[in-house]
Amino acid sequence: MIRLRIKVTPCPRRALTLSDTPRPDCPDCRGEGGIAHDYGDHTGEYAGTYWEPCPCWTQWAVILLPLPHLPRWMRRPRRDSDPWAPAGYSNEPPF
Repeated sequence: MIRLRIKVTPCPRRALTLSDTPRPDCPDCRGEGGIAHDYGDHTGEYAGTYWEPCPCWTQWAVILLPLPHLPRWMRRPRRDSDPWAPAGYSNEPPF
């Protein structure tokens, strides 16, 4: 059985997509869509996570409607950089 939902996808272009969702009562993945396996490097330190998709869910999506780009005046300003500083870095002292 397919459980469909509509969502906005940002890449490669904003669009409304129709996609499948994981089964919420799945005993293997508990509704998350897959099982995460952590692994380490040769010293035993954490090196990353391997994601194993659950068979209760298919990872497909169909683009229903491409969304237009927002005009510049409607976009949110980026808060992570100083627009008056050269190359995004401030040359002012920290006091």
